[in-house]
Amino acid sequence: MEWINSILIEHSVIQAVVVIAMISALGLALGKISVYGVSLGVTFVFFVGIAAGHFGLSIDPQMLNYAESFGLIIFVYALGLQVGPGFFGSFRKGGMTLNMLAFAVILVGTAMTLGFHVVTGVSLPDMVGILSGAVTNTPALGAAQQTLKQMHIDAADPALGCAVTYPLGVVGVILAVIVLRKMFPRRTAETVVAEDKGKHTFIAGFEVRNPGIFGKNVKEVAHLAAHRFVISRLWRDGKVTIPTSDTVLLEGDRLLVITTEAEEESLRILFGEEEKVDWNKKDIDWNAIDSQLVSQRIVVSRSEINGKKLGSLRLRNHYGINITRIYRAGVQLLATPGLVLQLGDKLTVVGEAAAISNVEKVLGNRIISLKEPNLIAVFVGIVLGLAVGAI
Repeated sequence: MEWINSILIEHSVIQAVVVIAMISALGLALGKISVYGVSLGVTFVFFVGIAAGHFGLSIDPQMLNYAESFGLIIFVYALGLQVGPGFFGSFRKGGMTLNMLAFAVILVGTAMTLGFHVVTGVSLPDMVGILSGAVTNTPALGAAQQTLKQMHIDAADPALGCAVTYPLGVVGVILAVIVLRKMFPRRTAETVVAEDKGKHTFIAGFEVRNPGIFGKNVKEVAHLAAHRFVISRLWRDGKVTIPTSDTVLLEGDRLLVITTEAEEESLRILFGEEEKVDWNKKDIDWNAIDSQLVSQRIVVSRSEINGKKLGSLRLRNHYGINITRIYRAGVQLLATPGLVLQLGDKLTVVGEAAAISNVEKVLGNRIISLKEPNLIAVFVGIVLGLAVGAI
């Protein structure tokens, strides 16, 4: 009994670590439970912490303050690492509009907070905590607490307000989404299938019959048509080869093309004739070249490649390989020259073993470097973030 008391009740460093670990483990386990297809995920850790505090479980105030601050730092920094690769690129695709909408939400929330403070008489620190909990914005709570400390105001008030409203903030958003889906049933299952039909990649075979592209290389044809496709194989004079961007297309060439269903009709007009791909067809053995080549999935792990366009690397021309697929976060993307690469992208590369080995050196393919990031850079980034935030 004394042993249990020392690790759960008596305030110490070990007791604080044990209590926080137990609350986190239990919250994560309960967060996986799904009710009608809805689960709360990591949010359940917050609820378990509230319950633990209600039943009298506590830790040393200084340890609690450290855990709050360090946990918030890790949370915000990890979020930045996750969205960092595509953050700046998003500004070119409606990023400013989304940020203006977010800024409008902040203004409306601030105006309502001040209004309720005047009408209800609730203290401003409490109202700031209520705002943070209502929108489930933990970083805002941390910023508010830091500001109140600098103003020599009790910083515990906003945390209590946040704890009271956070559960309703989570559940309220879920209920609001359910109600909106009932009120505005814009997309049925059939419309989703119809919309997604043209986005999936598939393999199509074409025979070059369009005089307008005779004698033009693959790069010129791609710029001429502005369609999204990748020529994986080229059959000519009984031989199957991997074309490069400088390969000239001739009348009668038969192409194995990776594209999307939405581009199928356009490519039929571009090349002249479409034929059904038959891997067992006698006159064209598309697999013949595969006996000399290997197909390998390479992971982008070099930081220098992050943010670069696939076409700018000129991998096909330099190494005689072909990139047929790119997988990102479980989504299959078409390997077009304009696609911007990100760390963790998985490229399916076809070519000779020696060429693929060279491509590995360019892209990295060191999964361990993604699973074990540069901790020096991580901690330096945290220090820089805290230094800038202290201004």
